[in-house]
Amino acid sequence: MPLEHVITQISNDRFTAIALPLFLLAIVLEALISLRLHRQLYATKDLGVSVAMLLLSSAVDFLPKIAAFIAFFYLHELSPLRDVVQRQWWAWILLFFLDDFVYYWFHRANHETRILWAGHVPHHSSTKFNFGTALRQGVGERVHKYCFWVPLPLLGFDPLMIFTIIALNLIYQFWVHTELVKKLPRVIEWLFNTPSHHRVHHASNVRYLDRNHAGVLIIWDRMFGTFSEELDADPVEYGLTKNIDTHNPVTVAAGEYLGLWRDIKAADKPGDKLRYLFLAPGWHHDGEDLRSNTLRNRG
Repeated sequence: MPLEHVITQISNDRFTAIALPLFLLAIVLEALISLRLHRQLYATKDLGVSVAMLLLSSAVDFLPKIAAFIAFFYLHELSPLRDVVQRQWWAWILLFFLDDFVYYWFHRANHETRILWAGHVPHHSSTKFNFGTALRQGVGERVHKYCFWVPLPLLGFDPLMIFTIIALNLIYQFWVHTELVKKLPRVIEWLFNTPSHHRVHHASNVRYLDRNHAGVLIIWDRMFGTFSEELDADPVEYGLTKNIDTHNPVTVAAGEYLGLWRDIKAADKPGDKLRYLFLAPGWHHDGEDLRSNTLRNRG
């Protein structure tokens, strides 16, 4: 497949081209409402970091996205289902569910494996929760992200279909980053990822840690035991269990990788070095176990 063709296919992302101006308008409107209601939902430096993370993640994403598109093309050619699964209406619906299922496990893995968390943590580094926070994408996670979607071309879905659904899923997730929407009708809250559910996901409260990994559908969290309801009795506190006290974009993007490297160097046993890489954040070889499930079990 010619590289020029791949770049043309990837660049022809009409959904993002339409969505980005809407995102910027939504940020402006939410900031104005915040001022009017004296809510202090935004801070200028914090929003600047979010924009910087968007730019950095987009730059880092470029080569992995091209590599993934090429790999998906050849995997699709190998699929025995490629002549069965075309772009029928039912194929799009099936792909929507499969993509959302894959996204759930990708997102959950980013929280439960420290080497992956190091690439995802920038998204959780803000102590604010607003539409601007949605722009604060994980930078390092762009490198490994597409590996999780490898089964889909083997199931007969072509690369352009896959990347279209990935884009639509991410566009949906922008709108759940707000405090201005409390709770939606019960049936919607039961089926879909909502602002209430996603506020839980961005919380540093022990009750809420590593919960609600949904993209569009919250049903995966309900099915696999990672769902938590937002409770009035336990108001959400945004950010990390140990917040990053900086607005330096490089530190926000790479700080956890440096922390991981320091912990690996401090461990003497090869097994402990590997545990730092593959166990959940909070595990320590010579200190208190601060993994989210451990903290919850203590409570």
